[in-house]
Amino acid sequence: MLVGIPKEIKIRENRVAMVPAGVEHLTNHGHDVLVETGAGEGSGYCDDDYRAAGASIAASPLEVYQKSDLLVKVKEPLPLEYPLLKRGQVIFTYFHFASSAELTKAVIDSGITAIAYETVAKADGSLPLLTPMSEVAGRMSIQEGTKYLEKTYGGRGVLLSGVPGVRPATVTIIGAGVVGTNAAKIACGMGALVYLLDNNIDRLRYLSDVMPQNCFLLMSNPANIREVVYQADLVVGAVLVAGTRAPWLVTREMLKSMKRGAVVVDVAIDQGGCFETSRPTSHDDPIYVVDDVVHYCVTNMPGAVPFTSTIALSNATLPYIMELVTRGCRLAAAENEELARGINIIDGRVTCKGVADAFGIDYVPLSSVL
Repeated sequence: MLVGIPKEIKIRENRVAMVPAGVEHLTNHGHDVLVETGAGEGSGYCDDDYRAAGASIAASPLEVYQKSDLLVKVKEPLPLEYPLLKRGQVIFTYFHFASSAELTKAVIDSGITAIAYETVAKADGSLPLLTPMSEVAGRMSIQEGTKYLEKTYGGRGVLLSGVPGVRPATVTIIGAGVVGTNAAKIACGMGALVYLLDNNIDRLRYLSDVMPQNCFLLMSNPANIREVVYQADLVVGAVLVAGTRAPWLVTREMLKSMKRGAVVVDVAIDQGGCFETSRPTSHDDPIYVVDDVVHYCVTNMPGAVPFTSTIALSNATLPYIMELVTRGCRLAAAENEELARGINIIDGRVTCKGVADAFGIDYVPLSSVL
């Protein structure tokens, strides 16, 4: 099977879908890999690194899309790439369909098979391909939030850790999954007063045993969210409902109660965002202000730290890629329930209920397609 690795074209997206070590693994098992020229530069890998690993180098994205049986990406296809989608092709990437009707329609019309990293799921509900980027984004949310709390960027001018005689900042994190827990670790480590909210009491009990004493665990409900958002200097939205749109948990009215110059970082923006006032931003233009609150809603946060992110992502995706190239998409999905859960659209039919519900599209169980 020929595996294609195109260069990402999203603004400031410096990650690449596979490192040379992954290419070497594929070619050692008899598969061909075609890498678009320059695809790895943002992550520190040149074309010669991929050639040395056994890949061929393509001069254009058109060549990669036309020749590949399996296309492996980092981010969803953008409108410039829609005409390149080839019927019958398998594309393996972060799609986040529920946040974009345009993308969903384009993929349905294209006839490709779309396997979304973010819905590949284990039997226990964990998300092995979302986890590494959630770890990165969670940690980055505090790094970025701390920066934009500086007065230079319109923030309150608050130092997260405080200093002797001055209280530290208050950080509210909504969602105690992978993103939220990683955000809390960094915020606690910096000395902030941290509120971490979740609607799973068992999760809160577990975290109460492992988090430091400056992390306070609260049940996530409108009353508690309202109270700790009001107190916060920095709020991180870390909510995920796999495959479907994130719920709005912080309303415009709650936002109006926040401190002037407070910062919100909406990590859920890939799935539509969990703040009513959220809208996607880019690394080139990352923030905007609503009701005197600074909003950071970059949709590809890990793209800013591509060296770390690319290796972490490639480590996680390679075993699944090997299954796809060894067995083919349909057989691999029939034998591997984790991969099967990742198939969102196949032959124009929506097989992910969350995506179907988001847009009122007919849902077709994958079993009836396979």
